[in-house]
Amino acid sequence: MKIAVINGPNLNLLGRREPHIYGNDTLADIERMIRDEFEGAGVDLRFEQSNSEGELIDFVQAAELEWGCAGMIINPGAYSHYSYALGDAFDSLSIPIIEVHLSNTAARDEFRRRSVTAAGAIGKIEGLGWRGYVAAIRFLLERSA
Repeated sequence: MKIAVINGPNLNLLGRREPHIYGNDTLADIERMIRDEFEGAGVDLRFEQSNSEGELIDFVQAAELEWGCAGMIINPGAYSHYSYALGDAFDSLSIPIIEVHLSNTAARDEFRRRSVTAAGAIGKIEGLGWRGYVAAIRFLLERSA
């Protein structure tokens, strides 16, 4: 099963950005831990990250239309709070999408408590750190079985 794992703005700074919220693992560390978790499980993971809203929309569209993914996990970062364009991209796909956030957005700033993109996802996982990605991938695998 092919699954796209897409990360949005500032996630390239993991490991140095607010470690008291996001931890000390870099995005590369997280990708490695996820790959290790699913080694030999028949999962083909494609990881992408961008700070650009337009590029993220291109990745979202490509996941199904070009890469042939059967599911997508996305951490839109701050774009989840105001990117109607990214939400529209979710709505244009037929593959299942799960929104993931490393931190518990409900326990943070008021503006972070609302996601305009989550409505286009089949589910949302937050506050579990990198393990949220693992939970999302497991769900997609069980759903496709």
